[in-house]
Amino acid sequence: KNTLEEISKECVEIGSLTESINKRPENEKNCDFMINETINKFGQLDILVVASGINKVSKIDEMDVESFTSVMDVNVTHSWMVSRSATKQMKKQNTGGKIVLVSSARGLLGHPAGYTAYCASKAAIDGITKALGCELGNIGITVNAILPGLVLTDMFYESMPATAETMGVTLEEAADMFTQPAAIKRPNTVEEVAGVALMLARDEARNITGCLFPVDGGTMPY
Repeated sequence: KNTLEEISKECVEIGSLTESINKRPENEKNCDFMINETINKFGQLDILVVASGINKVSKIDEMDVESFTSVMDVNVTHSWMVSRSATKQMKKQNTGGKIVLVSSARGLLGHPAGYTAYCASKAAIDGITKALGCELGNIGITVNAILPGLVLTDMFYESMPATAETMGVTLEEAADMFTQPAAIKRPNTVEEVAGVALMLARDEARNITGCLFPVDGGTMPY
């Protein structure tokens, strides 16, 4: 909640109107509530960006089923549900719209440290993006995904100790594994990832849909 309030304050300081809704998209009721509150405040829904996610690191023979399904629920099912609620509203408005999902480079690359749940969940987001792009394109709703490489977020710092421990390396060595194969050997900044979301949300991107946009310092060509 504190982080939500801080982000809202930053937006207000640069002149934006905001509506903070402290809900997770963990069920249909919450998803519909978030969309309805947005409509009540702003009158229309033009853009949805879904950037929530979790990671639980464990080798497959050591991971319990509950851990796997929890990652799939948060990263896949919750993203699908809020996209579903947004699609209903955008169809009702009949003015098109933009949906931007945040996937990961790991959905295409994999990782040796026990990322079966995370990689599978992000590969699923890639599939949802392509399917929805085909499904909604003819009514002017575009759907695209951003695939970041390493970003120094709270989730990175939370999951990295387990990643390093599983691989038997130091934290620094574990972090280097994400950037050393890349042409640009440094982590992404949050602003660099947000910049791609902004690009996809612009009117000029109205003919781009069903696409995956790596933001990984040039890891994919390798």
